[in-house]
Amino acid sequence: MKSDKIPQIRDVFSSKIGVIAAAAGSAVGLGNIWKFPYITGVYGGAAFLFVYLGFIALIGLPIMLSEFMIGRKSRSNVFGAFKNLAPNSPWKYVGLLGVAAAVMILSFYGVVAGWSIDYIVKSLTDGFASKSPDELGIMFTQFIETPGLPIFYQLLFMLMTMAIVIIGVKDGIEKYAKILMPILILIIIVLDIRAVTLDGAKEGLNFLFHPDFSKLTADGVLSALGHAFFSLSLGMGTLITYGSYIGKQNNLAKTALIVTVSDTLIAILAGIAIFPAVFAFGIEPSSGPGLVFITLPNVFQQMPGGFFFSILFFLLLTVAALTSSISILEVVGAYFREELKIKRNLATVLATVMISIVGIFCSLSMGMFKEQTLFGLNFFDLLDWISANMLLPLGGLFISLFMGWYWGRKMIEDELANGSKLSRGLISAFIFVLKFIAPGAIAIVFLNGLGVF
Repeated sequence: MKSDKIPQIRDVFSSKIGVIAAAAGSAVGLGNIWKFPYITGVYGGAAFLFVYLGFIALIGLPIMLSEFMIGRKSRSNVFGAFKNLAPNSPWKYVGLLGVAAAVMILSFYGVVAGWSIDYIVKSLTDGFASKSPDELGIMFTQFIETPGLPIFYQLLFMLMTMAIVIIGVKDGIEKYAKILMPILILIIIVLDIRAVTLDGAKEGLNFLFHPDFSKLTADGVLSALGHAFFSLSLGMGTLITYGSYIGKQNNLAKTALIVTVSDTLIAILAGIAIFPAVFAFGIEPSSGPGLVFITLPNVFQQMPGGFFFSILFFLLLTVAALTSSISILEVVGAYFREELKIKRNLATVLATVMISIVGIFCSLSMGMFKEQTLFGLNFFDLLDWISANMLLPLGGLFISLFMGWYWGRKMIEDELANGSKLSRGLISAFIFVLKFIAPGAIAIVFLNGLGVF
């Protein structure tokens, strides 16, 4: 039996712009600036982009809206949300998937964010000067394999994240989202202007915006669907947790649309910042994960003004990581506060310490423990694989089934409408996607991640 039980006292975002800044900050992260450009390069550019945009609209937006609805209706953390809305049922374990995903993702996410802080320092000290691509590759490998500095920067990043989350929803998360998101947008626009004014930039823009679907493989299509999920922070509880802080006066459909468009636009702007520069200097766009930490430093040292723009780029990467890490840490902290009845300060510190310890093992698995593998993966890659291929798809699958089959049309209409009239056709389409389209597509991603296809 469904329940309308919700906690009566709860912190909320103070403004609509605060909601959008915080939710967009959650969605915008390393997936946009680090991962999107390199997988776009690997899978052929514009053709991948067009398929990705289709999946964002068809699957990503409905799941995001569902997470906001679950959070606002329940007024609870991701575990408590399902426990409150579906009492005495197994649905609450979907919330545990979200908490587990948040712990795993932030553990290795903090490591990569630490790398970006180190590269800000390297940029400031002109550490890329006069180095060949091979030397830059060796420099990166030696850095991540040496235990000291990567762990130091990872812990520094986690402390930055904790310092914001511990303050609270209004004075911490919302306030700093309003500061960090405009900084992120300003930096990326400056980088875009520099990139498109380079000689030879046109070829990079053609690569990004003129599709050649003959280069798109089935693996590319599945990667586009999987990345649409990862990029929007779906299935890990962040948007359910943030949704619980959204007041009834907010239009959830409009908020979800704005956040989805913002996230996608920033990913595209990151591509505009990277591909014109890559093509202008004759670099292979399908450089893989090393695109950001090996290929781009090579580009920056050849580019007029590259010293300044390398600092800006790695600052952008760090800010993007921080806006997401805040939301991920809040998932775990909210679970500790509300389910274990721990005050915010202690809950946030405990969550940070736990995730940081796991993150240290992720970092060490790049060097000291790199020979220790399971299923051929080191610890960092194993957590990445489990979260991306199992926990996030399963979380999204169960969320779509919960909304489409368990909640029912009336509760969806009530939560979306807020007392106003909505198009019955749009609601019917939304429910159809949640019942049939999204579960099927997510199941394909899940099975592909397990190697079934």
